Amino acid sequence: MGYLNSVLSSSSQVYADDAPVSGGGLSQNGKFSYGYASSPGKRSSMEDFYETRIDGIDGEIVGLFGVFDGHGGARAAEYVKHNLFSNLIKHPKFISDTKSAIVDAYNHTDSEFLKSENNQNRDAGSTASTAILVGDRLLVANVGDSRAVICRGGNAIAVSRDHKPDQTDERQRIEDAGGFVMWAGTWRVGGVLAVSRAFGDRLLKQYVVADPEIQEEKVDRSLEFLILASDGLWDVVTNEEAVEMIKPITDPEQAAKRLLQEAYQRGSADNITCVVVHFLGNQGATSHGGSV
Repeated sequence: MGYLNSVLSSSSQVYADDAPVSGGGLSQNGKFSYGYASSPGKRSSMEDFYETRIDGIDGEIVGLFGVFDGHGGARAAEYVKHNLFSNLIKHPKFISDTKSAIVDAYNHTDSEFLKSENNQNRDAGSTASTAILVGDRLLVANVGDSRAVICRGGNAIAVSRDHKPDQTDERQRIEDAGGFVMWAGTWRVGGVLAVSRAFGDRLLKQYVVADPEIQEEKVDRSLEFLILASDGLWDVVTNEEAVEMIKPITDPEQAAKRLLQEAYQRGSADNITCVVVHFLGNQGATSHGGSV
């Protein structure tokens, strides 16, 4: 199942002197290319992780892309990076019912991480913003406040929703479960956590769920590219600005680096991770990032 992985999976994550890590690749069917850039930014520690992976499943070339922003340490984000997509592609309904497979994989990964946390004193958690490409389907699944934005017909369109505790439905869900939301510099679950959905967060698990919201988009000639990024980008750059900034850049690795640099220059105080996927149906497959 993972026969393409050894060639095209970019799992190494080493930060030397806080320099950004970047890379990219091209699908073997020439239908999409991708690039990523990741940096601790102004933070002394790194809690962002990413995964870019191309697999062959049942004769179908599948792209899997994710950004995972940890809190309370890096444990949860690193665990999700290493296990979420593996759990997903092993799911028996991955091709036949991809949405239910995604929901199952998210919840299974969360419960397995929580089991592994039994001996930890400090609670760790992570967002996950993922994009799964199967044929002409793009499925974006999101938990937390990392975000996915597409460029379609030249326009920026958010294809995920930031899960914040002050959203009416999220607040209601938390209160219905016996929790509360209060202001502590920003709106927080239990006065502690500034996202309302996440992996991990064992002590708040009753309220902070890992149920993904999933949005499906058709991959056609009007779909140009996708941006997945942690809030280190979105805190300082709007969806529209991000799309306009990288429209002229044909190499997705350079596009991801451009977004990262802009966020840093605008004073982002967080880790910054960006993944850009170009859909090549209307561009030809000549412009792409370097091999991994």
